[in-house]
Amino acid sequence: MTQSETVSTDAGEARVTWHAGRKPGAVLALGHGAGGGIEARDLRALAAALPARGVTVALVEQPWRVAGKKVAPAPKTLDTGWRGLWPALARPGLPVIAGGRSAGARVACRTGRELGALAVLALSFPLHPPGKPEKSRADELLGSGLPTLVVQGGNDPFGRPAEFPEGPYRLVEIPYGDHGFALPKRAPLGQDEAMELLVDGVAEWIDSLR
Repeated sequence: MTQSETVSTDAGEARVTWHAGRKPGAVLALGHGAGGGIEARDLRALAAALPARGVTVALVEQPWRVAGKKVAPAPKTLDTGWRGLWPALARPGLPVIAGGRSAGARVACRTGRELGALAVLALSFPLHPPGKPEKSRADELLGSGLPTLVVQGGNDPFGRPAEFPEGPYRLVEIPYGDHGFALPKRAPLGQDEAMELLVDGVAEWIDSLR
């Protein structure tokens, strides 16, 4: 069952699309990146698969996206929108895992602990801007203070798995995947297989948290 609601925040009106889990034990809240919305393939795959595994998935659209703007605001404004949404995410009374892809992953890392999240899921964490490894954002990831899972494409220009520093988090690699987990035609596995790897990795990690 899917249900959408609008939530007022200090950054404007946001939207949550709920994918209700079967006898859910947790809510997985997923924010989108700076270049797209909740139609991203990884967010869609998790929302389609996890409810049957006992996880309610909440796809979160930031106020700038709901307002139809094409450019994401500063990180501080993204954090404000996420904080304003949190009471709605916690309303079902279940543990909430803060997550998102790219910019949404950074928001979850920065705010998860203060908001009382159970853990953080970072999809395509943008470790650095493409071609600029010296501009590392590793501190955000390492400073989450919560159990954290990173799911990263093997060919992500924002940070390949081998570039990530050692730290108190798990990392699942999607071989050959780019920043959107798209695979080149030469890859020995297909796009559906890649999404199965992602979903299985996330589901097993969530099970380990319970």
